[in-house]
Amino acid sequence: MLPVAFVLLSLLAAGQPSLASPLPGPAHGNPLALSRRGMRQSPAGNTTKIPLFDDQFVARELHNVLSKYKKAPDALQGINLAPERNLDSPLDVSANVTAGTTNIDPNAVGGPNADAQEAPLLSGPQPPVNVVTGSATSGHLPLKDFMSGSLDLLYYGPIGIGTPAQRLTVDIDTGSADLWVPVDCDNCQGGDSARRQFDKSASSTYIAGNNQEVTINYGSGSVSGVVASDMVTIAGLHIEKQTFLAVNSESDDFNSLPSDGLIGLAFPSIAQTKQPTVLENLYVQGQIKTPTFSVHLERGHEQGSELCLGCYDSSKATGPTTWVPINTRTYWTVPMDGIGANTGHSTPTDIYAAIDTGTTLIYLPGGVAAKFYAMINGSKPAPQYGPEYFTYPCNSKLDINFIFNGQSFSMNQYDFNLGRTGVNSPDCVGGIIAMGSDFPSNLAIIGDEFLKSWYTTFDFSSHGRVGFAPSINNRH
Repeated sequence: MLPVAFVLLSLLAAGQPSLASPLPGPAHGNPLALSRRGMRQSPAGNTTKIPLFDDQFVARELHNVLSKYKKAPDALQGINLAPERNLDSPLDVSANVTAGTTNIDPNAVGGPNADAQEAPLLSGPQPPVNVVTGSATSGHLPLKDFMSGSLDLLYYGPIGIGTPAQRLTVDIDTGSADLWVPVDCDNCQGGDSARRQFDKSASSTYIAGNNQEVTINYGSGSVSGVVASDMVTIAGLHIEKQTFLAVNSESDDFNSLPSDGLIGLAFPSIAQTKQPTVLENLYVQGQIKTPTFSVHLERGHEQGSELCLGCYDSSKATGPTTWVPINTRTYWTVPMDGIGANTGHSTPTDIYAAIDTGTTLIYLPGGVAAKFYAMINGSKPAPQYGPEYFTYPCNSKLDINFIFNGQSFSMNQYDFNLGRTGVNSPDCVGGIIAMGSDFPSNLAIIGDEFLKSWYTTFDFSSHGRVGFAPSINNRH
């Protein structure tokens, strides 16, 4: 494997960034419905209703993000990666499109003629693609949510494992690549409600592995277990002999979370089990016809969030999709050329940005974060919480934007506000966290705080890329 070059396009070299501007595509494939309870921060002009900042969760996620991305420097250089199968086999083009789906352009979504930046999901009349829609349940599954205070902590939904299928719930994580659920786990306890475990003895299709112990670190804790395989069902799609980690031990962090396990949606090269991932097998086994998935993360509504496997749901977007090429097939990393806090002003960067649905906040190298906050009048370090935190005036009018490969993408400033520092304080804690010297100096983690503003499509073909379309969340 060739090492990955660390020199990205700088903002100065690319000139002025162009604004994100693309077009809504069709709803097709199998959506997995997500629901979550969220809470928008009060508008900038009404600071008295902004809740107080609670640093407990942030401190815990900060610690765990360090562990989750501990191997990132090696992975980004192509060191110790698992093999990946070629996913560019021809699409099954057919006139037989199942009801509830619409046509998709195979060239635009990972096809051999795909343009990494500008190809729309739908550009005029296209030959239809026969998209698998799964079982008679239409592939739309109800899911639960989780929050703490004003933070949307995670988005998760149900899957089935085994024969007959046992229902468990999993956190949706684009920052890792493995599927895991608890099996014979003595310390896997529940938070608000009892968490389930997979009963391997009740499945006729369960296959035990070689009992080799595997440990995986996440932004929400760590788990250990042994490799196994079984039938997996997700959104009405069925995967035979899907490898997963049968977790027999997990850190206390997971005890406060409602989901039973986790599904990784990153590239198989970083799979700790070194086995084909759920996404790979969905495509190879013909359960999805395009190697893509899309994610909509709601803000302030229990229902409406969605993971769309092999598909794009145009009802979740208000505009076209802007494509950004990935620069590694490990995490979903894109070139991050700059960051700004006010219209027309930005500071150049030269780093990777990992698009991570499994992380709540945004984490930047310390120097980049300091330059970002320097653009906000009245901002200052917040040593009372730690060297990673900054505050800013709660009534600030901000236009926070990230520049990915020369394209500018804004985020809702309400998601940036983590809360006031005191009952009568005019200062709020910012949602961009500064990482120290123990974190890769060329890596940013872009979590749900940003993704709630964008309907995001992930293309894992050989023309790997990430597409951002303005989210329906931006209407209110």
